[in-house]
Amino acid sequence: MNIKFGASLLSWITPIWTEEAGQYAIKKTAQAGFDLIEILLPIDMEIDAVAVKKQLSDNKIDVVCSLNLPKEAHIPFYPRGASELIFKALEKTAELESTFLGGVLHSGIGVFSGNPLTSAEKDIVVNVLGEAALYAEKLGITIGIEPINRYESYVCNTAANVLEVIEQTNAPNLAVHLDTFHMNIEENNFYDPIIAAGSKLKHIHITESHRGMLGEGNVNWDQFVDALKTINFDGNLVLENFSSSITGMQQAVSLWQPSLYNAQDLAVGSLHFIKEKIKNTI
Repeated sequence: MNIKFGASLLSWITPIWTEEAGQYAIKKTAQAGFDLIEILLPIDMEIDAVAVKKQLSDNKIDVVCSLNLPKEAHIPFYPRGASELIFKALEKTAELESTFLGGVLHSGIGVFSGNPLTSAEKDIVVNVLGEAALYAEKLGITIGIEPINRYESYVCNTAANVLEVIEQTNAPNLAVHLDTFHMNIEENNFYDPIIAAGSKLKHIHITESHRGMLGEGNVNWDQFVDALKTINFDGNLVLENFSSSITGMQQAVSLWQPSLYNAQDLAVGSLHFIKEKIKNTI
């Protein structure tokens, strides 16, 4: 396996990007022993790529990017606006000299029609992501599509949903981006979806069922690691746990219960857990 371990920006700060907050998150990620940081791009794309690249270089870590479509960029309702935003995110990803853009790129989070996804809506999603994939290919970027749970989207909830979109686009640079929090709700287990995704799986958010310390919730990490071994996983494992010790995090991600750990202990402890689990399983 070829694995890079990363931390999400949200492991250290709220989703509101500032230059100071970003610099802090990059420094903390490096100090905690991660290989890379995942930067959740702000909707306005107001990130000074030159400054961020210097911070990454100074701290000797790599970067991947992600984008979560807002309500006003829900692809089935607003395909043109969604396409424009994804293109801007791809351009910012290229500016940061990253080769990966992941996230909730199939729909606006929290937008519902009141019914299951229709064939017409699916066609719109496929067309928008297919066009995005063509543009991404020119920039040398792989796009990872993250399925999320039924309470946040009706478009892509499972790995199978994403694989169907990828198959219909026939785009070689579209990939699967899984998240163990959402898998715990929508998938039958933590093994089969990884096996089904196979070489299309390039990025995974690792987090507990309650967003706390890895190993202290309901995620079956033995199944998870066994599956990674079976497919000889080549990609990123990015910690996306949240701590209420970060001011504003409870409101930003509906983390209503207080966390047992501060952000530092949560990140370091979770990284140690997953590395040990992989070492002892392989």
